Parts: sequence; C-alpha cells; structure tokens
Amino acid sequence: MRHSNLCAAICVALAAAPAVAAAQADKPAAPKAERACFRAQDVDGFNAVDKETVDVSVRRDVYRLTLFAPSPDIDWTQRIGVESRGGSWICAGSDATIIVPEAIGVQRYPVTAIRKLSAEEIKARKPR
Repeated sequence: MRHSNLCAAICVALAAAPAVAAAQADKPAAPKAERACFRAQDVDGFNAVDKETVDVSVRRDVYRLTLFAPSPDIDWTQRIGVESRGGSWICAGSDATIIVPEAIGVQRYPVTAIRKLSAEEIKARKPR
C-alpha cells in the first residue's frame, strides 16, 4: 500500500514538472547588477562623504568608494589621487587606492568597495 502511494506521488510530481517549468520560463529574469567600472584617469572630481567614504565623479557618473581605514585629512583636502592596481580599469574595491596629500607627505588608502550611485542618489548628494 505504501509503495503505491509513493508511486502515485512521484507520478503527480512528474506530471506537474512541465507546467512549473513553463510558468518559470514566462517570468522575466531578474536584472543583473550593473558592473561599476571606470578608469582612474577619467576621474574629474571628488566629494568626501565622511572619513571613510569618497564619491568620485567620472563624466556624468558618480561612484562611491569605501576606504579600508579612515582618513583624517580627506574631508578638507583640495585634491586626491586615484590609482588603479593591476590594470587600467577599476571595477572592484581591490582595484583602487586613494592617495591623499597630508602635512608630512601623502597617505595611501586601499579601497574596499565600489558602488555606482543612481541618478536619485546623485541629485540628493550635498555639494562639497
């Protein structure tokens, strides 16, 4: 008796499988996250959000960079450098270093994360 119930359950599951697959095929695929890549030489401005976060402008786009450690001088400096590591494109945090001039030279801050800001986020930013 248990064996026939198990066989019946398997048959029902197998019969329903094509309908489930067809329903999933009709659903649009979830959009893939856009990869945020830019070249260091294309950076044309920056805004320090706080001591660990910097927004860099690349033409019309803005990328938010998270630093590995806080920079006590990033919020008042007039300029920064963005250096790419391992290639000319910066696509992930491990690809970039922020260079900040300080009173005794320059300090280098590895970037741990990069995120491209949306148009709404760009409009809501406080100007430097």
